[in-house]
Order: sequence, then C-alpha cells, then structure tokens
Amino acid sequence: MKTEDKSDSSQLVRLTAADGHIFSAYVAKPNSPPKAAIVVCQDAYGVGDYIKSVCRHYAGLGYVAIAPFFYDRQQRDALFDHSLNGRQAAGGLRKGLSWEQVVTDAEAAMAAVADAGKIGVLGFCVGGSMAWRCANRLPFHAASCYYGKDIVDWLDEPPHCPTELHFGEQDHLIPIADIETVRVRCSGMDFFTYEAGHGFDGVGKGYSESASLTARQRTLAFFDRHLAS
Repeated sequence: MKTEDKSDSSQLVRLTAADGHIFSAYVAKPNSPPKAAIVVCQDAYGVGDYIKSVCRHYAGLGYVAIAPFFYDRQQRDALFDHSLNGRQAAGGLRKGLSWEQVVTDAEAAMAAVADAGKIGVLGFCVGGSMAWRCANRLPFHAASCYYGKDIVDWLDEPPHCPTELHFGEQDHLIPIADIETVRVRCSGMDFFTYEAGHGFDGVGKGYSESASLTARQRTLAFFDRHLAS
C-alpha cells in the first residue's frame, strides 16, 4: 500500500504479558472516537515501517490499531530488510516463535485497547497464522488472515469468531493444494484469492497494488460489519 490515511497520534508503548514478559507495541489512534480496535500481527520482518503504516491506515479509518513486537522474547526491536541475509535472519526468529507465547502477548495487546470496544485481529504472513491461532484462543470479535502458511495445519482448531482469509494464487511459500484444502475446510468463512504472490500487501517484490487495494477494501468492510456495527 503506497499511501496511507493519517491518524491523530501514534506511539511506542510498553506492555506486560501475564507471565511478566515486558515488550513493545506500536499504537495508532484515530482523530475521533474509535469505532473499535484491531490487533495487527506482524509479518516475518518485524514491526517496521510497513506494519506501522498498516496501523496508521486503519487508524485513519476509525480504528485503534496496535502491533505487538512478537519477536521481543527472542530479540528486542528485531527488524529485517528483504535482502537474502534479512530473510534468513527473519526466518530464524519466525522458527523460534512459541505460539503459546504469541497468544499471551496478543492477550496483553487486547487489554491495552479494550476501552475502544470490540476488538479484531489482523495479520500478514506469519501474522496471518498468528491471527488464526489467536482467534482460536482469545475472545476476538473478528479475524482477518493474510497468507498464513500454518493455517492448513490448524484446521481442526478454527477461530471462534467471524474470519476471513486472503491468499495469493502464485504464493511461492504456500502450495496451491494447501490453499485449496483451506478453502474446502473453511467453506463457511469469507475466502478470497488474488492473482498475486506471497506478501501482496507488503513492501517486497511480491507487492501487488491491485490485490492490496481489493483486499483492504474487503477487510475494512468485514471489520465495519463485525466490529463497528
């Protein structure tokens, strides 16, 4: 997404999880009373300019958006570029994630924005998997998952809230057979595919302006329906 709506304020905050872990989160707030809140789950590269821009985008549309630094348990303020070395380093931290700790940190992020009303969860890449997992374990009101590779392995544990799924048809990380499996098993969910690859909403070589725009329009309508109504 090359442009973004401006929110009234954004800042880094410190949160404390239930197990005592202290970690960072980026928060963007609208310039008017919020419709609701969204927990934004990072992609594999950390909470960098892209994820912060996603938060500001949804803040500009009326939502409080908070992005926890899920890598803080392994490496504080970890942030990687899209070079080969960056991808390899990011992949190492992604593999080191504890999904239970991800849920614990997401719960703390929920508590931090609870005053905004209903709370949704949104995630990209590994964050798409995080969003699915967290929506299964926590009382979110809606979940939007973008190209989450692990979802196919967790189909026996579906989210407990309305959920939409977005996948690229040319995703080099997620086989089309896995995408079709998810489609069949999640027939009651909003399911969308795009003529695009992995990371079509991101800033790397997989970015697709048309896919990103369409997916964001669908996501906004989805959250407006389930969170703001």
